[in-house]
Amino acid sequence: MIRKIYPENPSPKEILRVTDLLKEGGVIIYPTDTVYGLGCDITKSRAIERIAQIKGVRLEKTQFSFIVYDLSHLSDFTKPIENSVYKLMKRNLPGPFTFILEANNNVPKILKSKKKTVGIRIPDNTIIREIVRVLGNPILTTSVHSGDVILDYTTDPELIHEEMGHLVDLVIDGGFGRNLPSTVVDCTSPEIRIVREGLGILEW
Repeated sequence: MIRKIYPENPSPKEILRVTDLLKEGGVIIYPTDTVYGLGCDITKSRAIERIAQIKGVRLEKTQFSFIVYDLSHLSDFTKPIENSVYKLMKRNLPGPFTFILEANNNVPKILKSKKKTVGIRIPDNTIIREIVRVLGNPILTTSVHSGDVILDYTTDPELIHEEMGHLVDLVIDGGFGRNLPSTVVDCTSPEIRIVREGLGILEW
């Protein structure tokens, strides 16, 4: 199934339709400010396992990230962070960045890596942020492509639906996506470092 949602003014009715699906354990493909994402409600273990299967990865060896609505949700899922890290995130979010932080015990065990870290995303995209806000839970996020290979179809929601629609419960058409992933910033050690260069240019 594919449904159109307009990023300029997302329909509350369509947003509610998506959040109802997520609450039932659904898996969706949705637009971000970078490549299209594959995700589910982080509290739904079976949906998380489905995503790992779709991606062809083992959960215990994979670092998934999740999307929160804004920085007020940080303390819900991460250990206390340095003021300098908070200011860095505030300067750059919403935006095309994934910040790696130390996870607290509220992060579902199924999502914790051996390093006990979690990736946090706040995309500059109204559709997915509204979905997260209305849902009331973060959404697990991983890009629709495999590894570092981004195929042409992954920027076009209709082509994504043709390729992957049978694997998920819904593809959201929010317009054409980008073909670069987010920039990943590791904030778990005293020296903040960029571990993957992506679309965003970090403002220090």
